[in-house]
Amino acid sequence: MTRGLFLFATTDDALWAEEVAGEVSIPAELVPTPPGHEALCDLALETFPDRMDELERALDSAGVQSQRWSPLGTTPTGSPSGPVRAPRRSR
Repeated sequence: MTRGLFLFATTDDALWAEEVAGEVSIPAELVPTPPGHEALCDLALETFPDRMDELERALDSAGVQSQRWSPLGTTPTGSPSGPVRAPRRSR
């Protein structure tokens, strides 16, 4: 299965993203971050590729900082740009 992933700077953001996905009924699962990525959190949120845009909008609307990643070797996109290095913050 081709997968779409979102990477995070903090575990709090990863857990929050999983919660947001559930609230908007998008199937998603926390998985280990693929090796070699600069994300500070060891968790990534996996979903079906055809749900990536919808989940990205939901995460942005909720204020979850994430970085979209594709296994096809493309440069990650989304917010923030570049490596995920957001400071820890409370919800």
